[in-house]
Amino acid sequence: MAIGLIQISTLQKTLCAGLLLAVAAVLTACISPQPYPSGVAAGQPTPTPVVRAPKIGQEWVYNVRNVFNQQLVDVVTERVVSVGEQVRIQRSGEKAGPLPDEIQSPWGYVFQDARWTPPQRFIRPIPLWPTQFTAGFSQFYKANYQVLGYPDGTYYWGLGMQANQWEWVKVPAGEFLTLQYHNEMPYFESNDVFRVGNIRDEDIWFSPEIGRWVIRRGYGRYITNGIFWVKAYWEDYLQWELVSWK
Repeated sequence: MAIGLIQISTLQKTLCAGLLLAVAAVLTACISPQPYPSGVAAGQPTPTPVVRAPKIGQEWVYNVRNVFNQQLVDVVTERVVSVGEQVRIQRSGEKAGPLPDEIQSPWGYVFQDARWTPPQRFIRPIPLWPTQFTAGFSQFYKANYQVLGYPDGTYYWGLGMQANQWEWVKVPAGEFLTLQYHNEMPYFESNDVFRVGNIRDEDIWFSPEIGRWVIRRGYGRYITNGIFWVKAYWEDYLQWELVSWK
């Protein structure tokens, strides 16, 4: 009798384990992550492409997806509305409505960056894309920023930029020759006093032809008192993909 109970118990555990694995497989299939973009490596173009100059009316439309589950978060339109000493790019989402503007001063150097939450306004503009379009170029920039709408506080920002290679990539808007580069923002200061450590990381496929990125994929993580990096909190993990441009 005892042997029979042991056999039944073992069978029950096996069935339960099999059921859990099956459920996990179904859930994984339902929430599979956004695949990492794959491009075709290209050699250094000659001559080196020149970034398209900004003009009023230029526009880029992006699908923004949650990398964890591929969910479409929003469709964001970015449009150049003024050009001069500063280039202002007006932004809006189909779901979110009006979004904070991006300001470059001069073109290629970001003064007001709305890519992260909360938006940042730098004391001195820093490069938005590599200053040399050559694979292997790297640079680290130290800066200070203020949170948009809160000019009383100033915070440290560090940006490591590494140009990896030229790639051809396909997106809904077409096929583009891009410079793929990586940004790291290690241990920057947050305006949130409860955060004691912050990092951000992103990969960008930049097309000089359109003067903007074709794909941008990035995330942020942070810790508070008593939390170790192995259990760090996540900010949004998003991928932007170009739908159309003009």
